[in-house]
Order: sequence, then C-alpha cells, then structure tokens
Amino acid sequence: MSESGVSTLFVAGAGLMGSGIAQTGAQSGLRVRLFDALPGAAERAREQIGSRLARAESQGKAPSGSAERCLDLLEVAFSLPPPGDTQVVIEAITEQEELKLAFWSELGAGCAAEVIFASNTSSIPITRLAAASGRPDRFIGMHFYSPVPVMELVELVPGLLTSEATYATIEALGRELGKRPVRSADSPGFIGNRILIPFLNEAILAYQEGVGTAADIDQVARLGFRHPMGPLELADFIGLDVVLGICRVMHQGLHDPRYAPNPILERMVEAGQLGRKSGRGFYQYGG
Repeated sequence: MSESGVSTLFVAGAGLMGSGIAQTGAQSGLRVRLFDALPGAAERAREQIGSRLARAESQGKAPSGSAERCLDLLEVAFSLPPPGDTQVVIEAITEQEELKLAFWSELGAGCAAEVIFASNTSSIPITRLAAASGRPDRFIGMHFYSPVPVMELVELVPGLLTSEATYATIEALGRELGKRPVRSADSPGFIGNRILIPFLNEAILAYQEGVGTAADIDQVARLGFRHPMGPLELADFIGLDVVLGICRVMHQGLHDPRYAPNPILERMVEAGQLGRKSGRGFYQYGG
C-alpha cells in the first residue's frame, strides 16, 4: 500500500488541466477514471494522451510500452457520482465559481462519505467550495501547474475546516504523482497567482501602451529573466478567458488594483480571442 493509501482517482474535467492530471495519475500507477459533462470530451482526451505518449515512445523520449500501460489504467467515466472504489476526486472543470459550487454540491450529495474531494481551482476560495460539498473536513485545494505531466509544483490549499488527516493524504498523493507539494493559505490566487497575475497584467499594459511588441516583451522575459515562456505567450497558453477569470476573482477578493483585469484583455476575450485554444490571442496559432 502506498503512503497515501490512494489507488483510484476520479478526475472531473477533460480539458488541458484535467487530462494532464489524469495522464499523470495513470503514469504513476494509479487507476484513473476521467469524466467530462461534454459528450465525447473524455474519450477524445484519452485518445490524445495515447497519441502523445506513443509519439514520445517513437522519438525515444518515453520507455517502450509506456503508452499502452498508461491507457490500461485510464478509463472513461460516463456519469457521476464516482464508483465506490474511488478514494479521491479531483475537479478540474471550468474556472467559474457558480459551476464549481454546483458541481461540488451535486457530488457531495451523492458520493460516499469517506471520499476526499480536491479542487484544481487556481483562484476561488477553498473554504467556499468546501462548504458547498458538505464535507469541509475532507476537502482541499490541489492546484496543479500546466502542463501537468511536466511541471513539478502542486499547491496544496487547506480550507478553514480541512483536517490534518486529509492534508497528509493529499500531500503524500502529490509526492506519489511525482510532484513537490507546497502549502498555501486559502487566500485569493494562493501563492502562484498572487505573484503571477500582476506580472501578466503589467506585460499586457506594456503591450497596450506600445512599449514593445508581444514578441519583444516576451523576448525580454526569456532572455533577461531566463523564463522559458514570456508573459504574453504564457497568457495565451493558459487561456485568456482563464486569466481574465482569475483576475476578477482576485480583484474582488483582495480589492487591489494590481489584480484588476486590463481592458484589452476583456475585449480580446469578448471577441473570442482566447489564446492557443481558439487559435488567436496575443499571437496567432495554426493555419
């Protein structure tokens, strides 16, 4: 038995973050069930994971047979609540508070009492989500960073009533997933976005004021700060709608103008320019 005692994960949300969490769990030897309310989304995510791993194998970047082993442990789930052998549910649905509150309220009413709930939210207060779940002692924030299979960090965020036993289980699970857990207080944006959002906002303001082109601003960050990705490229990668949502939550929670969303960011999202996932943001992608 592993230190965490967790052998089966249920991951809700098959987007960039959810599929990355599911892949990481399966690659770590856990049985993972991936669910998404959008028909076909979980199936597509599973296929994409298999394709990526198979390509990595063919390029010598992954051990032979690793794609098959991962897919053997990664199943698609077609309904809520999770099966009875699930020990932990990790939620990675859209970063909208009303959707997350509704999800946890529904799941809390139908899921076995001993199951631990973890939210991958990047900004919404954990105590608020925990209250909706009906089991605040067995609820915690588990904020992964993208791309999940590559990034080492996971922020662990206990709510006001999260038990130390719950924290210890999830901390051990984080290590078993190959991550380095860091504890954060339940403050808007936690540690990572508390630092990141003002940086992105200032880069967007510099772009808006014509201080530099998007490419020039990003090049300064890459060459001058040794960042692997510049701030505008990173915003596109995260998703401009996600960045906007985080800004709004943090501005509302902290009442600090450093976190107020930039008007150009709001206009781009209104126009459907969401970054990589829509094909256009601060840069254009694809054909």
